[in-house]
Amino acid sequence: MNKIAIIGAGRVGEAAAHLLAQKSLAKDVVLVDVRPGIAEGVALDIQECAPLFGFDVRLHGSTDLAAIVDSDIVVITAGKPRQPGMSRMGVLGENNKILLSIAEGVRQYAAGAIVIVVSNPVDILTYQLWKHTGFPKHRVIGQAGVLDAARMASFVALETGYSVQDISTMVLGGHGDSMVPMTRYTCISGIPISHFLDDETIEKIVKRTREGGAEILALKQTSSAYDAPGAAIVEMVEAIHYDRKRLLPCVALLDGEYGHHDIAAGVPVVLGAKGLESVVELDLEPAEVDALNASLSRLREDLKTLDKSS
Repeated sequence: MNKIAIIGAGRVGEAAAHLLAQKSLAKDVVLVDVRPGIAEGVALDIQECAPLFGFDVRLHGSTDLAAIVDSDIVVITAGKPRQPGMSRMGVLGENNKILLSIAEGVRQYAAGAIVIVVSNPVDILTYQLWKHTGFPKHRVIGQAGVLDAARMASFVALETGYSVQDISTMVLGGHGDSMVPMTRYTCISGIPISHFLDDETIEKIVKRTREGGAEILALKQTSSAYDAPGAAIVEMVEAIHYDRKRLLPCVALLDGEYGHHDIAAGVPVVLGAKGLESVVELDLEPAEVDALNASLSRLREDLKTLDKSS
């Protein structure tokens, strides 16, 4: 992979760029930000880590979207951050405007790229990016499920005391309060977590997973999470870079899967060199189907709100 571009040189973009460089996942990593000097400063700061971490990746910063030209992967983290007490939907209006301006640049300068959308609300903005670029669905992916599943695995590890390396989790639906953490598909070395934890503790993990971002924002006050989101981005990039066929929960454009069309939502997907290579349809119980449908119904209502305001 020759070039990865990150649009938005805030804390999430910086964390992702640093990890991408450390793992040498591209020859060049380009950061773009509308604020003069920010992307350039971030790129230079990470570049000066090269002798200490031993990477030969070249980092560049710019205010010009043209800098993303010929990128293999474009990661979009740009947007207004949430404030404490604010939902992800609270930034929809402003972030949608930012996203649409970026979509035009991506279409113009990186028409062959795989795009990973991170900006919130990620489900809605992934759909908007796909709609306004006209890119094929396998090249437009949202990052949410990898982060949410990692959070859920962390909470399971904290409750059980077992290694996160043996914990496998899965989440579906929207990224936020309507998320559907799949406890039935959550295991420790193949053993369901219900073998180790009682229902009350499992429900506490589910609630904490849904509120994972808000919990960190409330604690930090001055910024939302960025280390774990940055790591989640790199997990996806690595799967694409090495064509690993990783089965990961991501935001995908649905075309009949799970009975839904014309919407982007979190589902298990296979990530490889072509991007999103397939959607994996889980065998859901009636209550799980209802929860997923309710989550996607909320997303559709949010899209309607956006259409009315545009």
